[in-house]
Parts: sequence; C-alpha cells; structure tokens
Amino acid sequence: MSRIRGTLDIARPVEEVFDFVADQRNEPAYNPRMTASTMLTDGPVGVGTRFAATVLSRGKPLGVTIEVTGFDRPRRMATRSVMAGAVVEGEVRLEPTSGGTRFSWDWTVTLGGPGRFAGPAIALIGRHQERTIWTGLKHHLEQDVSGEAQGEKRADAQRDETERHGVDG
Repeated sequence: MSRIRGTLDIARPVEEVFDFVADQRNEPAYNPRMTASTMLTDGPVGVGTRFAATVLSRGKPLGVTIEVTGFDRPRRMATRSVMAGAVVEGEVRLEPTSGGTRFSWDWTVTLGGPGRFAGPAIALIGRHQERTIWTGLKHHLEQDVSGEAQGEKRADAQRDETERHGVDG
C-alpha cells in the first residue's frame, strides 16, 4: 500500500474548482493520461455517482471505474477508483484562500497480484503523476480566466473604438 499526497494553490474560487473537479467528465481536459470519462449514473454528482474512464498506462488504454464515496460541496470529495491490479481510495480537499483555493489530495494505492511488491516505486511515480494532473487542472482553470480577461479587454477596446467613431460593429 502506498500513500500519495500533495497540495497546490489555484487562483479560482473554491466553488468553481470543486464543481469542475467533482464532474469527472471534465478530467480529460486537464489530465493528459485520461482519454475519456463518462457518467454511469443519473442525476447530479454526489455520493454513489459512478464514472467509467479510460487512462493510458504505459501507452495502452486501461479502464477505470470511479465511485464518489464522500461529497461535501465545496470542501471535500472522496472517491474509490478500481482498475486492473489496483484500487485507489482517497479524497481531495478544498479551502478558500485570499487568492482562490488551496487544493489538496490524499490517496492510498493498493496493488494486487505481483504488482503489490512495487509499492515504493508506485508511490514515487504516483506522486509525480498526481502533481502533473493537478498542475494541469490549475493551468486549465487559470488559463480560462486569462482567456476571459483577454476577451473582455478586446470587447472593451472594441466598444471604446465604436464610441469614439460613432459606428456600430
């Protein structure tokens, strides 16, 4: 069994980060290893919601079933992910900060079969992969803000130009 933990700050409101992360269908947008994710259950995301995802493992597709096991919007979401040879259980926690959100993850990886002897190596690889995934989330959410800000600046400039020349669009 290996434990993988980490924390980073995201310059977005805690509710926005939580809602985006809670819907696992968004993960392929920021996790380069996840190629697909679909919701298997009906209704809003909450305890009992299940997703089927495909991740790349050593370049090959691997099916993963993800179940939400704890849900306290916008502070905490726990999941259990099952794939061939491994079960990953844990949670993400979100805390509001003056600059946005402090985002933390804490996972326990349990390996089955011959892989169970690779625990230390899996922990090292897992720490790097999780940092990459959540840094991808940070960049994705913060980039959207930059894109929105740029779009707003362009719209403001266009509006100013129109007002100066008295011309519509």
